[in-house]
Amino acid sequence: MNKIREIIKKIVPIDKTSFLRTQEYLDNLTKPIGSLGKLEDLVKKIVAITGKKKPVIKRKLVFVLAGDHGVTEEGISAYPSNVTAQMVHNFIHGGAGINVLSRYIGAEVIIVDIGVAEELKQKSDKLKIKKIGYGTNNFVNGPAMTLTQAIKSVETGIKLVENELRSGIDIIITGDMGIGNTTVSSAITSVITNKTVEEVTGKGTGITDTKLKHKIKVIEKAISVNNPNKSDPIDILHKIGGFEIGGLTGIILASAAYRIPIVLDGFISTTAGLLAFLFNHYIKDYLFAGHCSQEPGHKIQLEYLGLDPILNLEMRLGEGTGAVLATCIIEASCRLYNEMATFDSAGVSKKLKDRH
Repeated sequence: MNKIREIIKKIVPIDKTSFLRTQEYLDNLTKPIGSLGKLEDLVKKIVAITGKKKPVIKRKLVFVLAGDHGVTEEGISAYPSNVTAQMVHNFIHGGAGINVLSRYIGAEVIIVDIGVAEELKQKSDKLKIKKIGYGTNNFVNGPAMTLTQAIKSVETGIKLVENELRSGIDIIITGDMGIGNTTVSSAITSVITNKTVEEVTGKGTGITDTKLKHKIKVIEKAISVNNPNKSDPIDILHKIGGFEIGGLTGIILASAAYRIPIVLDGFISTTAGLLAFLFNHYIKDYLFAGHCSQEPGHKIQLEYLGLDPILNLEMRLGEGTGAVLATCIIEASCRLYNEMATFDSAGVSKKLKDRH
């Protein structure tokens, strides 16, 4: 836990007084005051997080963490668990949605096997093997992982960020892959937000109504069997979590500690955001909600964290896809802030003062 404690201590509130200075500059750009709407809020937050007066987003990192879940034994998914490993190979070959969109915005994709249930034989410089276990245990029968594994998963996420710092990072995008992880995310969300399992649980990969009812019962049983401490993120992760969710939690904590903006993807990524928030409440100052997923629990998560989604495209793919699209918007806000002329530099007359 020493590494986690060290990182948590580095997370401080952002300087919100900088919002006024940034707004003053925005108001002097060649546009009506406030006419860029929420784009102005985005760039104000980027300036406050980074401490840079003219933030430029160049190096964009997408971390896609993959892990399997023992609860798939309960028949809660529309897909078999071996799809996790198959999709990792798809990521390596550049054929997944996250690859296409990341190429489009010029982002690097780092794929991490943090808990896939089989040995990934294909070697690639795009894949990092940080396996903590071959999938979690079925949390209906007891804890999903050991306490040691829970701590290690968070520490692994922290180290993933720290290993990239020397090359500079301007923004981090969180992504995931793991059959069964909406089940795990629903369990964690229910515990932290005090909402019923039924309220936060959706159809994930596209299960039937009958299977959804079964999924809800499985989650309710898991929470009852494990009785996680709702105020202790490590206890929650240990009892009802997933390796990729723990890793994403560490990535979020490290990003905030090193003043790097974080764009959350959907339901799974925001579950990690909830856990990171329990570690340190200042974490939400560094978070951008990329989009609002179709999973019902995601809206509840965003409301709990007080985050407004940048996009709402009815997506539920995961992998980081919604967050990558939102990063385009964030980058655009910075480009407008940095590259638009001011009234003085362009020789444009300012708004007339009201005489009445």
